[in-house]
Amino acid sequence: MNQDIFVVAEHLKGSVEDVTYELLGKGRELAGSTGGKLVAVLMGSGAEGLAGSLGAADKVIYVDHPALENFNPEAYAAALADVVKANNPGLVLVPNTSMGMDLAASLSVRNDLPLVAYAIDVAIDGGNAVATSQLYGGKVNAESVLEGDTVAVSVLAGSFPADAGKKDGAPDVEKAAAPGELDNLKVRFKQLIEPEGGDVDITAQEILVSVGRGIQSDENLPMVEELAEALGGAVSASRPIIDNKWLPKTRQVGKSGLKVKPKLYLCLGISGAPEHIEGMKDAELIIAINTDESAPIFEHAHYGSTEDLFDIVPALTEKLKG
Repeated sequence: MNQDIFVVAEHLKGSVEDVTYELLGKGRELAGSTGGKLVAVLMGSGAEGLAGSLGAADKVIYVDHPALENFNPEAYAAALADVVKANNPGLVLVPNTSMGMDLAASLSVRNDLPLVAYAIDVAIDGGNAVATSQLYGGKVNAESVLEGDTVAVSVLAGSFPADAGKKDGAPDVEKAAAPGELDNLKVRFKQLIEPEGGDVDITAQEILVSVGRGIQSDENLPMVEELAEALGGAVSASRPIIDNKWLPKTRQVGKSGLKVKPKLYLCLGISGAPEHIEGMKDAELIIAINTDESAPIFEHAHYGSTEDLFDIVPALTEKLKG
């Protein structure tokens, strides 16, 4: 493996995503092990100003083209593949997000690179990158050793502290030419669809009672709403509840929903998929109730119980009202 560590900077609507800072912080640590430089790869259109928020990197390689104004998997993949091929870094860290999954897989195919996805940790051992991946919803961890001059790892958001990579500064910015492929794309960006405003802004709530698959049926939601009211909070949910249309999209917590930071986050029947954890991991107090003692949510909760939520919720509500 070569020495430099590359981090793909993910941004949306003019702001760098927290997962980028997570990877920059980890990349800084890994670069210390390899003796190489930490380089952020920034792609966009008129987005060079974002380089100033990537101060944890020694250098920023910036690719500018109109086709990169909004995320387009074909355009971004072509630009990233060119940058990696021209610079031959040892390790490329890509966010394992809805955008990053497209990029990492395409980079692996285009540049014939080893790739490990769904990683929650990365280390350097004996000159090789070693990635620990989370499988089966976090119930199994697998360790992989990647061999090759250049390797890629896509990392789940929330795996590392973002503060370690947040450093203002003026890193050197190197402009890379956009590949000609961007002038003749098969994929076109049409529209960014965002959820409409709802009756409750869950991002402004100090107390959230959040439900997952364990609630079993929408007929059980009134019980949860009664508890939330007794606590002075609101009801939110993980993606399966939203996909079943039991609650509106505005109540979804997670990577494809909203990020929340309440004083109390009470999880009912939520297993703890990485995408959900990303949306609530910064809550001041996390309490999880799930009958599955191996559920990944317990790794993030401050307190937890494996009792049946259908016993706990009515009893807790009665106690609060009592």
